[in-house]
Amino acid sequence: MHPAFWFAFGLCALAGLSTGVGSLLGIFAKRTNTRFLSVALGFSAGVMIYISMVELLVDAQHRLVHVWGVRGGGWLAAGAFFGGMLLIAVIDRLVPHVINPHEVHTATEMAADPARHKLLKTGLMTGLAVGIHNFPEGMATLFSALNDPALGVFIAVAVAVHNIPEGIAVSVPIYFATGNRRKAFAYSFLSGVAEPIGALLGYLLLAPYLSETLFGLVFAGIAGVMVFISLDELLPTAREYGEHHYAISGVVSGMAVMAVSMLLAR
Repeated sequence: MHPAFWFAFGLCALAGLSTGVGSLLGIFAKRTNTRFLSVALGFSAGVMIYISMVELLVDAQHRLVHVWGVRGGGWLAAGAFFGGMLLIAVIDRLVPHVINPHEVHTATEMAADPARHKLLKTGLMTGLAVGIHNFPEGMATLFSALNDPALGVFIAVAVAVHNIPEGIAVSVPIYFATGNRRKAFAYSFLSGVAEPIGALLGYLLLAPYLSETLFGLVFAGIAGVMVFISLDELLPTAREYGEHHYAISGVVSGMAVMAVSMLLAR
């Protein structure tokens, strides 16, 4: 077992279970703080994009070029990067639009929906969708932390922020359908458990084959996954929750924080 495994796995668990934070915000807050969510989601996207393009993809290219040469390593890195994008795009396409956890609905809007049975079904199906989305995110956090614990912390924080509105999306319809806060929190919490489970399964499958080439392919794939999540989910959702300028200020802030922190760490 990798010496940093338990630290990396702990980060995955914390990031995944942050859906519980979103759940509490959704079922106890009288209204959704959309401005805060807009900035926070933009910040998360900025962190993910900067890490992916400046750190993970560059690291992957160096590893693959070292083993396969400039031409072969470059093609492998590019293929793994877009392969990661394709993987998360396919997962996203398999989730029906109406229950996609990244479609924006505030607590007030869901409370106004009189169809309680429909709300309950929506909440449960959204929980399943969140669980499916969390599998590759768990692997991204785990393998990044195995290679660089400090980098893994930043990715875990970005993923945790990303998971907060997902927790709201799961818990609020279940709460307004059943009136039971405990049940709403439990389902939202369980949807986040998929993140450490996905990380563990990915590690068990790939650990026997860990090598310079595999790490390079995994890091490039993770970069593709995170860039796609940022462009397809985080940024559009951030803009829907608040004004365009709030989302962009979050993106720039996230990139700036990552740039400064990485420079100070060297």
